[in-house]
Amino acid sequence: MIARSSLIDLLFVIAPNSLLLDIAGPAEAFRLANLHRTRRGLPPRFRLRFVGPVPAVQTSVGLALADLEPLPSRLSSPTWVVLVGQPSAYVGRVTPAIATTAQWLSQTLHEHLYADHTPHRLITICSGTLLAARAGLVDNRRCTTHHELLDNLRALAPQALVVDNRVFLIDGPLASSAGITAGIDLALHLIADECGEALAASIALDMVVYLRRSSHDPELSPFLAHRRHLHLAVHKVQDAISAEPERDWDMDALSAVGHVTQRHLLRLFVQHAGVSPLHFLQAIRLERAHQSLEHGASVTRAAEVAGFRSGLHLRRAWNRQWGGSPRDAVEKVAKADAIKEH
Repeated sequence: MIARSSLIDLLFVIAPNSLLLDIAGPAEAFRLANLHRTRRGLPPRFRLRFVGPVPAVQTSVGLALADLEPLPSRLSSPTWVVLVGQPSAYVGRVTPAIATTAQWLSQTLHEHLYADHTPHRLITICSGTLLAARAGLVDNRRCTTHHELLDNLRALAPQALVVDNRVFLIDGPLASSAGITAGIDLALHLIADECGEALAASIALDMVVYLRRSSHDPELSPFLAHRRHLHLAVHKVQDAISAEPERDWDMDALSAVGHVTQRHLLRLFVQHAGVSPLHFLQAIRLERAHQSLEHGASVTRAAEVAGFRSGLHLRRAWNRQWGGSPRDAVEKVAKADAIKEH
């Protein structure tokens, strides 16, 4: 579990005719993130705020939203600005409200988004990426939007690196998604990054959605794989493993978490997750070690934080899973850093 404590202002920017699900889906995921942190004895991580160019708007389904905060003149704390989409019939209309919002985005966010180590982030859902493009906030960034609007995005932002066929993309402080449900996928991904994979998996279970990564990634993350099921006991055990892979887990300890016998836990895992509990544990430990190595840890240290008894045990497991050695990952990171420097 990640015990970060400072609040992030989650600023949903809502213009007239905004898609209601673009607002409600991600907002509910972030609300549940706070709830799950509270249950774990941790402070809330996100402060949800709803702002707009006008104080009251009508959404895509006709439901009116009122008492919206005005667009703030500056960002006084770490802020994630969320731009939601509109139905396609409204996307090409630059209304006074859209023009005001684009101007505010440019004046308020542009400098922050192109600064090093910024605490701020821009999140776009569906056609919200087009609004970001009008504000000049996607130039020289990889981004995406709904598949029907990709050409519109390229026309609005010829300097942007528009990518087709992606659920979502993250390029530095810019996170863009392809559509309504993709906005929930993106929210879960960002929550996992901030609050831990186990907590994000719990939220996905609450919302009855499948966790998935962007199709930009060549493989499903081990933290998210084997979780396309709704069995509570199996999710409980997977959450416990993901939260603390370094623990000295065995079948007795895992079955105690799931409140079932060892034999029944094995049967449930094979039936619902497609692997054994110990196979899942090994995959999580390898991924945690891989992440540690990418962040500069030694092989010995990576083995320790991932739960392997020694660097030798990590090397053996690594070779069985992927071939080669953990040192290959270290060298890959070093080469990537060298390319960036040039």
